[in-house]
Amino acid sequence: MPKAKNNCCSFCGRAASEVQFLVPGGTPGVFICDSCIDVINGMIQEMEQEKKSNSKKSLGKKLSDVPKPVQIKEFLDQYVIGQESAKRYLSVAVYNHYKRLMQADDDTDIEKSNIIMVGPTGTGKTLIAKTIARLLDVPFTIVDATVLTQAGYVGEDIESLLTRLLQAADYDVAKAERGIVFIDEIDKIARKGDNPSITRDVSGEGVQQGLLKLLEGSVVNVPPQGGRKHPEQRMIPVDTKNILFICGGAFDGIEQKIAHRLNSHAVGYATGSQRRVKKDDYLQYVEPQDLKSFGLIPEIIGRLPILTHLEPLNREALRRVLTEPKNAITRQYEKLFKMDGVKLKFNEDALDLIVDTAVKYKLGARGLRSIVESVMIDSMYEIPGTDAKQFTVTRQLVADQLAKSTKIHH
Repeated sequence: MPKAKNNCCSFCGRAASEVQFLVPGGTPGVFICDSCIDVINGMIQEMEQEKKSNSKKSLGKKLSDVPKPVQIKEFLDQYVIGQESAKRYLSVAVYNHYKRLMQADDDTDIEKSNIIMVGPTGTGKTLIAKTIARLLDVPFTIVDATVLTQAGYVGEDIESLLTRLLQAADYDVAKAERGIVFIDEIDKIARKGDNPSITRDVSGEGVQQGLLKLLEGSVVNVPPQGGRKHPEQRMIPVDTKNILFICGGAFDGIEQKIAHRLNSHAVGYATGSQRRVKKDDYLQYVEPQDLKSFGLIPEIIGRLPILTHLEPLNREALRRVLTEPKNAITRQYEKLFKMDGVKLKFNEDALDLIVDTAVKYKLGARGLRSIVESVMIDSMYEIPGTDAKQFTVTRQLVADQLAKSTKIHH
């Protein structure tokens, strides 16, 4: 390369008289001409186009490659017991998400339909999201709304939830912009009172306001490592227009809001049909105005147009949860014992007692795990060091262990 004075391009070597202008670099004596700038700009655009086309290819060459809603639900059925309504809603939403990503550029633009799932703790909201993630060919991440706070306060800024999606996409922005985000515990950011806040609601209404721009679709500057933003930090711009958001929350106490709304329709004597609505059945009547009464702002509710509910698990469903799913807790323990050369068996009446205990403490499917953990802890401690080839969990063993367990007993 010739010596660079004030009269030649450091890249192509052309003199100042041969080009329209020279742009000085950060180092003295280094310049770049307008022709080289055009070439570099063209190369960048080609690379961007190639990245976008590669991202589209990763979704499947055609729509026929994408699992249909019925197939998605059948996959969910292998892991999630019951919740037919929620599984159908999610299956359709995920399939439509793929269709949106593959839509042709014409006059009709398919809008995305973000989802909100309402259901008691331990009914399978997070499990449904995790199971769908196994099936999908798009980046998927689960984030917890409880760690988010308004910008400027201790905690994670709202944009940091997109950092997880970027990580799931190996920092391929084009791929991340077609992903799915499951926001868990969305009910924990409800505002505390029914009136708009006039003071700072650090982890409530302020976070909801911050989520609006993500849900509706806009270009958001995301910190690459998550956490808090810093003025000198390099940001990654992410367009959320094509990101599907699925929100889930227990909304503990929303049944009272629904009951109040249902009863308020009656004038004079309550009708027989209203009297027949059981407390456990109220969730099937959930409507957007109930979420507003609970503390979600109307703008958030408007950007979550699909509202579905999960039923509380009854005794029969809990009994099936123990043994039927591919990753049922009893199957997990059978596998653990098998790795030590021991064949594990659960007696039917032992399983019945575990289910009865879970029903008593109203912890849903999550309660089943903690109960089985308490029952099995001593056996898991003692048996691996013995010559036992078979072990049976009896009703008496379950009763003895539950009586011993401080976790359950107290």
